[in-house]
Amino acid sequence: MPTDLEQHSSELVVQAARLVRAVRRRVEQPAGIRILSLLDELGPLGVTAIAEADRSSQPTISGAVRQLVDKGWVAKEPDASDARRSLVLLTAEGRQRLSDTRRDNGAAVAERLARTGHTAEDVAHAVAVLRDVLAERL
Repeated sequence: MPTDLEQHSSELVVQAARLVRAVRRRVEQPAGIRILSLLDELGPLGVTAIAEADRSSQPTISGAVRQLVDKGWVAKEPDASDARRSLVLLTAEGRQRLSDTRRDNGAAVAERLARTGHTAEDVAHAVAVLRDVLAERL
């Protein structure tokens, strides 16, 4: 029988996933935003590492990276540790696009929160809990 902590933790995952889906339905997400977010979180990566982190295929990520390069949101540079590879990194324009998307996401969630009666302090506490959880490798 699961403990209270396990049950609440399971519900946290379910609700977090539902929140992400609700935001995606409400706010148009530009193609490739997940890749921009991964690069922001993990730093410059090769295409294979991005594919592994995103649980996508390497050909899918290669195509997406080409589109992001064309938009100016990412750049590719040689990998100093292996001349056969290149690293994908965020550009200033990509960082701005990611920031704009996150702002829009936040506005959509804040709009819903305003109707719930939860305070900014409540939300700050929830964010702190999630940060602590994510600080540990799953």
